Amino acid sequence: MRYDLVIFDNDGVLVDSEPLSNTLLAGYLTELGHPTTYEDSLRDYMGAALHRVHDTVLERSGQRLPEDFDEVFHGRVFAAFERELEPMAGAYEVLEKLTADGVAYCLASSGSHERIRVGHRKTGLDKWFAEERVFSSQDVGRGKPAPDLFLYAAERMGVAPERCVVVEDSPLGVQAAIAAGMDVYGFTGMTPAERLTGATRLFGDLRELTTLLS
Repeated sequence: MRYDLVIFDNDGVLVDSEPLSNTLLAGYLTELGHPTTYEDSLRDYMGAALHRVHDTVLERSGQRLPEDFDEVFHGRVFAAFERELEPMAGAYEVLEKLTADGVAYCLASSGSHERIRVGHRKTGLDKWFAEERVFSSQDVGRGKPAPDLFLYAAERMGVAPERCVVVEDSPLGVQAAIAAGMDVYGFTGMTPAERLTGATRLFGDLRELTTLLS
């Protein structure tokens, strides 16, 4: 099937940010008295907006995270991005092919607009993502696994949900795409295939998308 719109997740799909951000998140939560391993962070928070971290910690411990948690965490993440962030292997090739073929695409991320822009400037992906192609959970209030973000992106891009395909690497993202009535291609670069239950197709290298989407 040829889709009218390709909706990319950002973290772990276009930019190699998941190891950086989850290492920092686990460390900061542990520092605040909520022991969390890197594996715990990937399992519980990968693909989620930060409100999920607040909700989960409160539910498990009965304690609220500090009021400046988001600000401090983002500061640490942005500094790490400036030092170390790289585009995912194959990201440039896929975006160049979609552009050459005239296929519409956009980005829908649980991350804030600022986080997306910091990462894209560092990796050069801002070349392909003008502001009108970038959507964040900030725009809708509820992050994945709720379908709101993907439905909002499709509406803004003028494409019916059933004509969209989402490219995702997290279980929460796959659930959100399915709930939105969209096909979803699950990227197994970091996430085991068995955790991406319900994905329309699975692939392990971004460069495979140039064939899958043809």
